[in-house]
Amino acid sequence: MGSEAKGTEIQIPTSTHKHQHNPNIIDSPEYPANNNNQIELTSHYGCHDANSDRQVMLVHPHSLLPLPVPPQIFKANENHVVPPSFSVGTFLRQRSSHFSAAIVKRVSSLRQSMEENHNHDDGENHRNRHVTEFNLSGVKVVVTVKPEDEPSFKGRISFFSKSNCRDCTAVRRFFKEKGLRFVEINVDVFGERERELRDRTGGASVPQIFFNDKLIGGLVALNSLRNSGEFDRRVAEIVAGELPGDEAPAPPVYGLDYVEDDRADEMVGVVRVLRLKLAIQDRLKRMKMVKNCFEGNELVEALTQHFHCARNEAVEIGQQLSRKHFIHHVFGENDFEEGNHLYRFLEHEPFIPRCFNFRGTTNDSEPKTAAAICTRLTKIMSAILESYASDDRQHVDYEAISKSEEFRRYVNMIHDLQRVNLLELSENEKLAFFLNLHNAMVIHAVISVGCPEGVIDRRSFFSDFQYVVGGHPYSLNIIKNGILRCNRRSPYSLIKPFSTGDKRLEVALVKLNPLLHFGLCNGTKSSPKVRFFSPHRVVDELRVAAREFFEKDGIEVDLEKRTVYLSRIFKWFSGDFGQEKEILLWIINYLNPNKAGLVTHLMGDCGPVHISYKNFDWSINS
Repeated sequence: MGSEAKGTEIQIPTSTHKHQHNPNIIDSPEYPANNNNQIELTSHYGCHDANSDRQVMLVHPHSLLPLPVPPQIFKANENHVVPPSFSVGTFLRQRSSHFSAAIVKRVSSLRQSMEENHNHDDGENHRNRHVTEFNLSGVKVVVTVKPEDEPSFKGRISFFSKSNCRDCTAVRRFFKEKGLRFVEINVDVFGERERELRDRTGGASVPQIFFNDKLIGGLVALNSLRNSGEFDRRVAEIVAGELPGDEAPAPPVYGLDYVEDDRADEMVGVVRVLRLKLAIQDRLKRMKMVKNCFEGNELVEALTQHFHCARNEAVEIGQQLSRKHFIHHVFGENDFEEGNHLYRFLEHEPFIPRCFNFRGTTNDSEPKTAAAICTRLTKIMSAILESYASDDRQHVDYEAISKSEEFRRYVNMIHDLQRVNLLELSENEKLAFFLNLHNAMVIHAVISVGCPEGVIDRRSFFSDFQYVVGGHPYSLNIIKNGILRCNRRSPYSLIKPFSTGDKRLEVALVKLNPLLHFGLCNGTKSSPKVRFFSPHRVVDELRVAAREFFEKDGIEVDLEKRTVYLSRIFKWFSGDFGQEKEILLWIINYLNPNKAGLVTHLMGDCGPVHISYKNFDWSINS
């Protein structure tokens, strides 16, 4: 082993030394190797080289360094025991063991010191000491004193609300700022509670605030209490008062969804008979093995035999079943025809296992209108965001959403999408419907399968998570590129989402609106914030979304470098916005006066303008 002394390397032969009680012996396992670490010298021992007058300075090694291991060239000792070879794993384990012991020792001494100080310090100093901080080599440890338990509420603050209500938002924000626990009963989500609201208040206006069973009133009454100083006294009464009785509004609990009109489909009796009568089996067709199907002739025979109807009436029934998405042609060629054409029930489609809004059987209820489903979806998801997202909607608490009763009701509601008729929607209604559906599916996907971390996971996330809507599968990619972007290729893809003959082409938008990109949230920090749209104001709301996106960090202008920094969305979907100069001209319409002036200045002085695209942050927006 080498040691440095006055710039000269000294070799100390071990064969001429016996292992006695000599502190100068450096190959003893009782002392770790120096290892050239920078360690403060605590004591020195002198010895002289046999061939010179140079003095060798030996140092006590540091206690945290690993034990020495003799090199392989050393001979066996007198007992013929071969020293162990060097091992990286052993080195790390020993180092970790010594280091852990040092931390435990330091923490124990610190705890003892804190207890001694606690006994000698006065009460005021003890109350002011909340955090103790100390440092170890390479480790920072912070000890936080656990706060005393806050007094628990014996009473209950609750209020009735509705989605997208400004007064309800103000009440909610006030309670949060005060740090008060409260129960919110959103009658748009829990429709069965609306009658209770009317009985308690004599009307349906919201918000309506209750302290236990006592009605306080709406936002005006709350402001009156706050301004007069009476609010704090009333809250103190709730804290120290009695537990709320049965007369107080109860928190929302697990229960049946409120539905105004939920009746069975008029064709459900026919479908149940066919499910029992038809022979569902695999068949060879066009050199393909088609699974879980039946022939059109078999359906006609079953109907004529069981219902004693004519064959043309049976064919008409089959066509009606197809239009209502109970059955489909396996190749999508027709609605229904008598013959050897192959058909499937919806529950036997191969895409069904990937659809997260299908639970074993087809929803046999009478299909609700697409507009009604869109309204219900928007109200529930808006209520979820108001309760479990930040005020700016940039951060979403997915874990809290997954445990909420509101989300459970959303999961129940999306079963109505299975056989909905999308062709009845107008162009703006389809735009709002699929924008809202996309954003709701993202929240559901993050909760169910997690946030994608890599390129492969993202591709699976946007393609494999699906709903069955109107009898056909819809993924996030299909909704974005197939429906909203009018069946255009996605970035880095060579094929369009829908091939010729795909029934979903009938649903795709006719005209592309580039503003749609600012209404779609994919659950990441760089995407636009999550929001939901109303069918009658969707275009105006998209303009607002675009302005907010550019106001945040969608664009940056550097006059010195003559460079405009844009979101990478504009690079991926450049075909939707036009060439680079066209993009800047389009963007100016949605910028605030300051940024619009900078861009106009760059484009108006006849100099070159460079466009650079910022990196996209794919981390989750939680």
